[in-house]
Amino acid sequence: MSDYLNISDFLSPIDLNEISHTEGYKEGQIGKIISAHQIRHDSGKEEFPDLDDVNMVIVGCGEQRGSGLIHGHSDAPNLIRRQLYSLYYWHNDVKLADVGNIREGSLYTDSYAALRTVTHELINDGKTVIILGGSHDLTLAQYGAYVDNGKAIEASCVDALIDLNIDSPFRHENFLMEMLTAEPNYVRHYNHISFQSYYVHPRMLETMDKLRFDCYRVGSVKENIDEMEPVIRNSSLFSFDISAIAHTYAPSNTVSPNGLNGEEACVLMRYAGMSPNVNSIGIYGYDSGHDKEELTARQISHMIWYVLDGRSRGKREVELDQRDSFNEYHIAFAEVETTFLQSKKTGRWWMQLPNRSFIACSYKDYLLASSNEIPERWLRAQERG
Repeated sequence: MSDYLNISDFLSPIDLNEISHTEGYKEGQIGKIISAHQIRHDSGKEEFPDLDDVNMVIVGCGEQRGSGLIHGHSDAPNLIRRQLYSLYYWHNDVKLADVGNIREGSLYTDSYAALRTVTHELINDGKTVIILGGSHDLTLAQYGAYVDNGKAIEASCVDALIDLNIDSPFRHENFLMEMLTAEPNYVRHYNHISFQSYYVHPRMLETMDKLRFDCYRVGSVKENIDEMEPVIRNSSLFSFDISAIAHTYAPSNTVSPNGLNGEEACVLMRYAGMSPNVNSIGIYGYDSGHDKEELTARQISHMIWYVLDGRSRGKREVELDQRDSFNEYHIAFAEVETTFLQSKKTGRWWMQLPNRSFIACSYKDYLLASSNEIPERWLRAQERG
């Protein structure tokens, strides 16, 4: 625990009894097994969890002043916890802990700084951080944890909107401008998943394309959701705004009646959990004031459960240099010779670039190359250098 004393100052403990609204959790439920930063009722003392053997760490941050709300601290993290902790724990190979909630700063930028510090410490210690927001601009703090390391990353964001509205006074509508253009910049590549065209100016997409960033319309995501797996697999930072989920499945979403259904949102989260690279996952935009019977909190809790499921599945994967565990296909397309690898354990695909490195890809990419066509994913990777 001593290694985490510096971050515990930024965190307030949670009250499991208050969250559960019951006499406790049943045997086998997440709330029964999770190691949590809490006040023990028997002693009145604050207890910080031992994180030595933990794989995934939950951090709550209800900060939402970046969305223009004066009373900027949300109860969203604890409402999500209430639903999550009542779910049954299936994945004994994934150790989960909860370090509590980021203390509200006097300014929303203070909350940013605290979340950035906590996330930075945890990912540097090999943990995967699950952030329960809070407004979507908290992605900036999530990204800041990587900036502090000075290492370029790939980032993926699921959102109905593309938050580049420089005319808006609200941070949650323009934070991507700072994230994608600030100098020095550590976003090697950015993927925007499930945008809804009628909310996005065509010129914005042209700009994103010129920057060699990839944007995927919600319709194409729904039709070919398996194509999102390699997109997310290549990322380190994964951010999900619940505005991407149709109102029917997430009643607190007042942005759009359309979008992903609940199961599709869970599939994307499972992909994030499966990725060997994703080590921070933020879920943002949950406004409990617009929810109905905590259905959105329940939806988010299911999404987190699928992150655990994905991480359990991803543990079965081996390193690419253990070639006996892969089917290997040597192909020539457009006068280029390359190699495709398919995992015998998970069925996932990789393709080799001219510099001999491998990137995540899909079966569709393999089929295109087999037909002497250049896969778009291969071409875009080449353009980015």
